[in-house]
Amino acid sequence: MSDTATLAFEIGTEEIPAFDLKRATEQLAELVPAALDAVRIPHGEVAIYTSPRRLIAIVTDVAARTEALEEVFRGPAAKIAFDEAGNPTKAAIGFARGKGLDVDALERRDENGTEYVYAVRQVPSQDVAALLPEVLRGVIDGISWPKSCRWGTTTEMFSRPVRWLVALLGNTVIPVEYAGLVADRETRGHRFLAPGPHTVASADDLVSVVEGAYVVPTQEAREAVIRKGVAAIEAATGFTADLPAKTLTEVINLSEYPTPMVGTFDEEFLKVPEEIIVDAMLMHQRYFPLYDADGKLTNKFIIVSNGDPAHEDTIVDGNERVVAARLYDAKFFYDEDLKMPLDAYVDRLDEVVFQEALGTMRDKTARVVKLSARITSAAGIEAAEMRDIARSAYLAKADLVTSAVIEFTSVQGIMGSYYATAAGEPPRVARAIAEHYRPRFSGDAIPTDIIGQVVALSDKIDTICGLFAVGQAPTGSSDPFALRRAALGVLAILEETGLPISLVETIDGSLIIYREAGLQFDNAEVRREIIDFFITREKVALRDAGVKADTIDAVLACGIEEPIVLARRARALEAARTENPQVFDDLATAFARANNLREIGLGTGYKKTELTAVETALAEAVATAEGDVAAALADDRYADALVALAALRAPVDEFFDTTMVMDEDPEVRANRLKLLNRFANVFAHVADFSQMAKK
Repeated sequence: MSDTATLAFEIGTEEIPAFDLKRATEQLAELVPAALDAVRIPHGEVAIYTSPRRLIAIVTDVAARTEALEEVFRGPAAKIAFDEAGNPTKAAIGFARGKGLDVDALERRDENGTEYVYAVRQVPSQDVAALLPEVLRGVIDGISWPKSCRWGTTTEMFSRPVRWLVALLGNTVIPVEYAGLVADRETRGHRFLAPGPHTVASADDLVSVVEGAYVVPTQEAREAVIRKGVAAIEAATGFTADLPAKTLTEVINLSEYPTPMVGTFDEEFLKVPEEIIVDAMLMHQRYFPLYDADGKLTNKFIIVSNGDPAHEDTIVDGNERVVAARLYDAKFFYDEDLKMPLDAYVDRLDEVVFQEALGTMRDKTARVVKLSARITSAAGIEAAEMRDIARSAYLAKADLVTSAVIEFTSVQGIMGSYYATAAGEPPRVARAIAEHYRPRFSGDAIPTDIIGQVVALSDKIDTICGLFAVGQAPTGSSDPFALRRAALGVLAILEETGLPISLVETIDGSLIIYREAGLQFDNAEVRREIIDFFITREKVALRDAGVKADTIDAVLACGIEEPIVLARRARALEAARTENPQVFDDLATAFARANNLREIGLGTGYKKTELTAVETALAEAVATAEGDVAAALADDRYADALVALAALRAPVDEFFDTTMVMDEDPEVRANRLKLLNRFANVFAHVADFSQMAKK
């Protein structure tokens, strides 16, 4: 063997779930170099290759031996390590033992005039081939899977059963043992096109052998093959494919030798709502729909096959039969659902449990109707829109018991809008039903108009308040009811619309509705938990947007409970602080000094006649600022309130530069402290600037 060689390691498995494979690929890129570095094996670049049935690591320039190493450790000072007679103390003995040496092996060395004891340990060079079996076994054990399984009589756990191992350093087999297998040089190819086994002569050959056995061994290469095939189909048909990122990622990791093909279904099925057809193709079968130049769905779709391209006709025919069966079901369910108006399904919501302690979806519908009425009243919404909101809230969940949604769950809301339209409901009601689940994730669009926005708010707030009331709040990373996402949705709607309602009052209204329904809980505690939950979500969003943590804390210190008010004020304070950093840093320092010195019990009634000229200037500036700040906050002009505070910077600086606050004369001292009390009070409803003065 030469001084360096290539290391090739392959874990052969049964088909790994697509998203688990993607995560494992990312893990291997970190695990392999870390494992080699941990035992000081010199190596070059690490390349990861994966497909549904294999995980491969190729490492270049792996040394034949580790480098010999001299490790030097400084211990205690010699005067501590040895007594006056020169005998080792417990400190020296313990230090030597910790380094695996006899105390006699310790060395004395001078360092900047002080003598210390040192332990010098020689680590000999080791044969890399002898180290690798344990190292590579550790790589296998180090991969984390969302779900693992056992197989046969083995005790090891992996995402799917491991069927073969290849481990080569140059042309030498590394005998890695795992789950009853011992690594050799026999790999496997595509399950159908070239199953193998295939012999790998040396580590440098592994990837080319796999590629020659009809396996495209990287995610990037498989994606390129798929996109190239899709582009060819688009050019040939004149249609455009929709390739959602999530579905594409899944398809990339479902096939080892992907080949895009075109299938067709009966045009009769195009009478079914587009969303249910797309759901059947994308969600259930991982096909990609094709759209014409006008953006209308066609009866063509793309299949990504993992089979033999020579049998394309057979493969396409089989897939067309599958999609036809799914679409036949969809059309049947849709036609059956249309035989009843949408509101006829509402009472059947009693058949669906929302949450054991909170009742059925029918109960939830009643609560959402009541809460939406409270919101519309608080927001001053017109009577005509109030009627549409009430109707939308009543019908929003009705499609959950329709056959189409039971079979194709991802189209809930959407199917309700189609059924509402068919039943003659107003267009805004139908649209609100379709959109009331929005926003479904960060960055998703909110409902289009006030009808859907109010229903969405009512639905999400009802869910959050109810689950908090029965002790089902999120804990740590666990959020089974997606309440954090619901809270972000509420905040997004309130922020983007500027709807003139109080979230805190809406929470209070929701809790009242629950209590009227007979649910028992500690109202004060649950209310506090929910408000804190929303405030925490807003704090996270603000920090993500670049607002400093101490800016947020400064605003919160004024007792803010409304997340939207917190957001507006924190952004305004951060902007002002960024534009005039010196002014606001000085104000923060001045406020902190005043806040530390003031004695609240003295009050603010200072004697004007006893003020010096500097104190009078500060007093007049404070009086002006009080009026300006109060007026600005009353009109929700927080930025103007900050401008008013900024005007205090010069007089307060002059005050502290020229005035001894803690004067020996108790009356003078008291008068000055009262002035500082009044100065500090101006900030009370704006921000606690002392938070921003912390270092």
